[in-house]
Amino acid sequence: MKMVVLDGYTTNPGDLSWEGLERLGDVKVFDRTTFDVTDDSKVVENIGDAEIVFTNKTPITRTTLEQVPNLKYIGVLATGYNVVDIEAAKERGIIVTNIPTYGTQAVAQMTFALLLELCHHVGSHSEAVKKGAWTESLDWCFWNHPLVELAGKKIGIIGYGKIGQAVGDIAKAFGMKVLAYARRKDPSLESDSVTYVELEELLQESDVISLHCPLTESTKEMINDDSIAKMKQNVMIINTARGPLIDEYALADALNNKRIAGAAVDVVSTEPITSDNPLLQARNCFITPHISWAPKEARQRLIDIAVSNLEKYLSGQPVNIVNR
Repeated sequence: MKMVVLDGYTTNPGDLSWEGLERLGDVKVFDRTTFDVTDDSKVVENIGDAEIVFTNKTPITRTTLEQVPNLKYIGVLATGYNVVDIEAAKERGIIVTNIPTYGTQAVAQMTFALLLELCHHVGSHSEAVKKGAWTESLDWCFWNHPLVELAGKKIGIIGYGKIGQAVGDIAKAFGMKVLAYARRKDPSLESDSVTYVELEELLQESDVISLHCPLTESTKEMINDDSIAKMKQNVMIINTARGPLIDEYALADALNNKRIAGAAVDVVSTEPITSDNPLLQARNCFITPHISWAPKEARQRLIDIAVSNLEKYLSGQPVNIVNR
């Protein structure tokens, strides 16, 4: 059985192993596969006559599927699966699976790494010390930015699934009050420190807003001029979910005009980020290159689940199917 990994480098740049897949068949791993909306020839070439293909961000379109008749199974090496035309795959009887929940703790941890950087500007203060600012200080301490204590503040979590709940647990440990907004509410999760609210109340009452919802037509650019106008002036916005949840021009304008206090994003609307992205020049905005998911432990879980998904498929009991 022939298998292909179209873009294996980000998942495994060499610190992990593909041994689990290699036990199940003949595997060819490409670090990257070039794709252009007008030319999918390289994707077709790399899939070749393989029956099994894995992709992280390389698109597999209807046109591509029409040219690879041997393909029976597509494993998406991520939770989001919008890179695959799942309807076209379904029409051709091709199973498409994804990797749920592998990065819950990693993303929650990164959410607070970003928030704590906004609160304490650790990198900036460390750099100032190394450049001599503390040595030359007239006082025994100094700070270059306002410092923020989280205890007693309200964090609004938009999307209260597994990742949102994990973020909420960390927030509670910091002494924060959690305002949760979700399409489906689970009353058992409510407590003295966790309350479900409507979006309007979350926007108005939160000191921190953290995005953990999927990207849909209704959530696209949900952070925009109108929603920002409802927020507190001291609010901090964190996005570790999907870049297009935010109107980046609206966010940059709000930051530069001090309408809001700060923002930190691990995702942007176009990735890799383009040189004209307005957030690159925005005041008090931290940007990281989509690394919330990427601790070694999380990537190992991802590969382990990908192997398990394939094993279940081969045994005739497929799981984590996204195109039933």
